[in-house]
Amino acid sequence: MASSLESLEAKLKNLPNSHGVYIFKNVKGEIIYIGKANSLRNRVRSYFRPADKLDVKTQRLAFHITDLDMMATDNEIESLILEANLVRQHKPRYNVRLKDDKHFPYIKITTNEPFPRILVVRRLLKDGATYFGPYTNSQGMWRTVRALSRLFTIRTCNLTIPHPTAKQYKVCLDYHIKRCGGPCENFQSKAEYDKLVQSVIMALSGRSRELMNELTERMRSASENLRFEEARILRDQIDALESITDRQQRADAGEVVDRDIISIARESSDAVAVVMQIRQGVLLGRQDFQLSAEPDETDEAMLETFITQYYNNQPNLPEEIYFPLELQTVRIIASWLKKVKGKPVRIYTPKIGVKLKMVDLAAINARMLLDELLIHKRIQSERTSKMVTDLKDALRLPISPRTIACFDISNTGETDTVGSCAYFDNGRQKKTEYRHFKIKGVSGQDDFSMMREIVGRYFHRLKEEEKQPPDLVVVDGGKGQLSAAKAELESLGFPDQLIISLAKRLEEIFLPGNSDSITIPRSSPALMLLKRVRDEAHRFAITYNRKVRGKRTIKSALDDINGVGPAKARALLRHFGSVERIKSATRDELTSIKGINPSMADKILSSLQTQ
Repeated sequence: MASSLESLEAKLKNLPNSHGVYIFKNVKGEIIYIGKANSLRNRVRSYFRPADKLDVKTQRLAFHITDLDMMATDNEIESLILEANLVRQHKPRYNVRLKDDKHFPYIKITTNEPFPRILVVRRLLKDGATYFGPYTNSQGMWRTVRALSRLFTIRTCNLTIPHPTAKQYKVCLDYHIKRCGGPCENFQSKAEYDKLVQSVIMALSGRSRELMNELTERMRSASENLRFEEARILRDQIDALESITDRQQRADAGEVVDRDIISIARESSDAVAVVMQIRQGVLLGRQDFQLSAEPDETDEAMLETFITQYYNNQPNLPEEIYFPLELQTVRIIASWLKKVKGKPVRIYTPKIGVKLKMVDLAAINARMLLDELLIHKRIQSERTSKMVTDLKDALRLPISPRTIACFDISNTGETDTVGSCAYFDNGRQKKTEYRHFKIKGVSGQDDFSMMREIVGRYFHRLKEEEKQPPDLVVVDGGKGQLSAAKAELESLGFPDQLIISLAKRLEEIFLPGNSDSITIPRSSPALMLLKRVRDEAHRFAITYNRKVRGKRTIKSALDDINGVGPAKARALLRHFGSVERIKSATRDELTSIKGINPSMADKILSSLQTQ
C-alpha cells in the first residue's frame, strides 16, 4: 500500500500541462473514475486538495484513489471522445453511465456489398455500410425491418453476390413468394435493386414524404409506358408508406429540419434520458435510456455524459439538438459533432416559444418513464423481499437467504462436462458473481463427484479471497448431490453453511440430515424463487457446455487443416455459420473469403469431406 501511494505522489509531481484523460484506480487496481481535462496537471491535482475544499462526491472518490493513469491527447475533442469510449468500456463506479450494459441494436444496410442486405446488428463498424439507430424499442425496430424488407423485397440471405453477377446460385423460397427479386440468378439488375435499397434508406432516414413523391412519379411513368405490373407494385408501396406516415405526428408546422430533443429526469441515483427524434418535420420516435450516477452528481454532468455517450455511437446526426440545460462544454461538443457530420450541428437551450415547448414535451416523457421505473423497482423489491422471507419460513432457516448461489452440472455423454454457479441477491440475478467451471478431477459420469468438485473450487476461491459466502447454497439434484457438496463444505471449513438441493422431477427439496424431502406448494413464492435460481444455473451451464463443445468441434474440423489458422477459421465460420455449411460450399464461395485462395479452398473441401 505504501509503495502504491509513493508511486501516486510521484505521478502527481510530474503531471503534464496538456489535454488528456485521467484514470483513477483503487487499491485493487479497479478503475473507479475516468475524466477529461484541458490541463491534466491542474485538473488531477484539484482532487487532492484539503477535504473541506471538496464536495461530498469528490471526497468519497479521493478517499479511494491509490493509483493514476493518464493518456495525453492533441485537443479537447479527442479528450471528449476518448473519455466517452473508456467510460462505456469500463463503467467506473463514480462516473455517470448508461445503465444498460448491452449494446442497443442498429439496422444495418450493407451498402458495402454489390447487392445490399438489411440486417440487425449490435455494433457499429467502419466497414462502409449504412447504419440507423440505436433502437431502444427492439419490437418496433423488428416491425420496421420486416415491413421494409417485404415492402421493397430486399434480400435477407447470407450469400455474397458478386458484381457483375453470374448464375451460380439457385433462388430460394423468398423469390417464389415474391419477397426477393432473385438477384442471385440475375433475375433482377443491379440498377433495379439499387432503387429499392435507396427507398429503404430514405424511409429509415425519415424522408418518407420525399420518397412517396419519388415513387408517385415513377408510378406515373410506368403507367404511361404501359408497365402496369411495375405501376401496381409502386402503388402498393406508396399506400403502405402513407399508412405509416399518417400514424406519425407532425412535430412542427412548416419546418423540415432534422432535430433531436433531449431531456433528463432524475431521482437520487436513478435517471432516465429521452431523445425525441424529428426528421423532415415528423416525430419519428422516442429513444429512452436508463442512467446511473452518484446521488450528488449534478444534472449538468449527467446530461453532458449522456450526450457524449449517445452521439459517440449515433451514425445519423441531426441538424439541430435541443436540451434543457446550458453546458460549459457545449462549444467542444459542437466542434466534435461538426467534425463527425461534416457540417455544423446547431445546439440550443430554448428559453421561449415552440422550441421550449418541444423540450418541455421531452421532459414530460422523461419524468413519466422515470416514474414507471421507480414504481417497477418498488414493486419488484417488495415482491422479491417477500419471496426471500417466504423461503426462510418454508424451510425454517435461521436467517433470510438474501444471497443464494446455485450449482448445476451439464455434460454430453462423458465429454465436455462443465459446471455453473448462478448468483442471486435479494431475489435478483447478480451476473458479476456468476461462475462456470470445466470439470478437471472427475472422469466418467459421476454427478456426485462433479458437484463436490465445483462447490469445492468455488468455496476454496472464496476462502482465498476472504469473501463472504452466500447465505444459502442450492445444488441441482437429490440427496446424493447434497451429501457430496455438504461433505466438501465441511472439509473446507464451512460446516455451518446453509445448503439444500432441489430435484427437478417433483421439485422436491432436501435438507442435510433429513431422509425425507420437503415439498412446497407450487404456487408458493418461495418455490418460484428456488425454481428461478435453479433454472438460471441450468441455462448458464448449458450455454457454457455448448460453447466448450463448439470450440472442440471447430478445432477438430478446421484447425487440423494445414494452413488454416485461427483467423481464417473464424472468418469462415463468421461467413458460413457452421462447419457443415462450409463443407457444402462451392470452391468459388470459399475463395470469396479474404485469405482463402483456390488451392486453399480445394484443401479445405477435401479435408472436410473425408472427415
